[in-house]
Amino acid sequence: MKDITNVGIVGAGTMGAALAQKFIQEGFAVTLADRSMEIVQKGITGIQSTLRDAVEKRLFTETQVEQFMQRLNGTDTLAGLAHCDLVIEAIYENFEAKSELFQTLSTIVSSDCILATNTSSFSVSELAESVHHPERFIGLHYFYHAAKNRLVEIIPGSKTAPETFIAAQRFSFLSGKDAITCADSYGFVVNRYFVPWLNESARLLGEGYPIDVIDAVCKQVFGIGMGPFELMNATGIPVAYHSEKTLERYGNLYTVSEVLEKQALANTPWLLGTTPDSGLGTLEQERVIADRMLGVVFFVCLQLLDENVCSVAAINRGAKIGLKWKRGPFEMMNRLGEDAVRSLVGKIAALYTMPMPNALSADRWKSENVKLEKNGSIAIITMDQPEYQNAFSEETMRQLAACFDSADSDPDIKTIFFTGSGKAFVAGADINYFVTKIKSNNIDDIIAFTKAGQDLFERIDTSNKTVVSIINGLALGGGLEFALCSDIVLALPKAQLAFPETAIGIYPGLGGTQRSARKLGKGLSKFLIFTGKMLSASEASAIGLVDKIVTPHEMFAILAGEAPIPGPANTALSPEWSAIAEFFSTNSLSDIVSGTTSEGIIDEALSQKFTKMVQSKAPVALRLADELITKAAGCSSELNHLNEIFSTSDALLGLTSIGKKVEYQGK
Repeated sequence: MKDITNVGIVGAGTMGAALAQKFIQEGFAVTLADRSMEIVQKGITGIQSTLRDAVEKRLFTETQVEQFMQRLNGTDTLAGLAHCDLVIEAIYENFEAKSELFQTLSTIVSSDCILATNTSSFSVSELAESVHHPERFIGLHYFYHAAKNRLVEIIPGSKTAPETFIAAQRFSFLSGKDAITCADSYGFVVNRYFVPWLNESARLLGEGYPIDVIDAVCKQVFGIGMGPFELMNATGIPVAYHSEKTLERYGNLYTVSEVLEKQALANTPWLLGTTPDSGLGTLEQERVIADRMLGVVFFVCLQLLDENVCSVAAINRGAKIGLKWKRGPFEMMNRLGEDAVRSLVGKIAALYTMPMPNALSADRWKSENVKLEKNGSIAIITMDQPEYQNAFSEETMRQLAACFDSADSDPDIKTIFFTGSGKAFVAGADINYFVTKIKSNNIDDIIAFTKAGQDLFERIDTSNKTVVSIINGLALGGGLEFALCSDIVLALPKAQLAFPETAIGIYPGLGGTQRSARKLGKGLSKFLIFTGKMLSASEASAIGLVDKIVTPHEMFAILAGEAPIPGPANTALSPEWSAIAEFFSTNSLSDIVSGTTSEGIIDEALSQKFTKMVQSKAPVALRLADELITKAAGCSSELNHLNEIFSTSDALLGLTSIGKKVEYQGK
């Protein structure tokens, strides 16, 4: 498989410069190309300015920025891209210009250099016709602002080789992007429903609905910070117009609004802020706007399923990550119910004389949050809901159980891998679930959910297969408990691990108090759970929580069965870690909280630091965690105190105050 280290970007405008910035931040060498060095330098200057702002906000250090910029070069000739492993086109949306560019690039770069288009509207397969060796051509559609927005659509063309697709997937992972895959269909996933959404807002304006009311209703209904007209002003009205023109082939619903066309041709921004009372409309106006805007999105998303363009998960992810909507389209549809959705979609079908989509059954709307892949004797189970940091919900836990049981019962499978997509392995349980159940006095549901999780984790722990967790990012709370069920725990260098439960008013309930003590000893188990300290991959490896740190390329090789799986570590603690383990083993919880700990184990400053950390945690959660670790009565013992802990006012306070400083009352 081709390793991508040198990336070329053609087009030094807003998109190209943002991509260059993101890629140099992630460690790639980038060559930014355009038709003149003046344009290239303008792009580079913009990157420097953005990174300086990031230093002021303490997102990066001066040293880091210097390292980033050392990876960036510019060129005003395509010949300057001859050394690249991947070249991404990010020029203006003109089919002939893109085709001509790829035809020329094909004669300059090596035959195995991957060529990618960032087109938002043209067919990848049609563009591939201008490429020598079209098997190395693919679509990589990024979203504004590409240095920050994690979404990328991967679009294989009709001749794209499997190796090219896999290389694009790996590159997306390595470059910090959350990828969705779709068929080569005009508009791909996100623009297929987002652009008609913009177009419908212009139609409503043409029908007499006030512009500020439309924006205000959309912000409320879709949970967004900017309405459609604000968005078009920010990203360019002609962009929306030209994108909608390419979609007109799909029928009347997609016909460009006369109002949008007029505004785009005039190339003037929408006039906002003219409606009295901050954009508030009548109830009837708001109802019609909400119904139309939801109806158009639902109609198009159901069409995407009918046409097998992509999955429900891809559609939801595109909206939440790419567009920053509060909920994905199918999440909204599931909340409204089949009858309400059928009514909204039916009105759109009648309005535009379009046939009703077929995927109007709610059983088609379930999102695949966990993926199972089998390859020979290997099964790979991926937690695949990066928009929620792969947090455990009831549905996700059910899907995980189904995937594991399928792999575990398959006689051909010898090794089962767990990993995650996006920035997290699993960032704990769904906090909103706990809050909802507490407020509705349904703590029994929390107990049942936890017991089901414990039963699953016990099956994983006792499986006859070799079970390996590869922690790719955040492993927090339940995510770390999940990893500890494995025979071997590997981690990427950027992984972070913690038990933050006592900081939010609860204790680890999926075996964390027991398996951490078995693996590390009671002292370090108490250290992790009492303090909630976030460990880096290197720190986790130093105490034996992680068996080995692997690079992303090593991970790819291990998952492909091309490299051996590292064995369990036999970690000898350093004097510093041994002292910390002894400190938490020797001193009681009350000693640590009161600051009356034994002297001489660790230095006084560190002792005071630990006391301060533990004092900030919820007292009942600490007491129960201490008791569970000390007694070591098995994972099921954690279930015995769930009703008590989730009934405390501290639990509700902590769970509703994530990221805030709170004062716990111990009750």
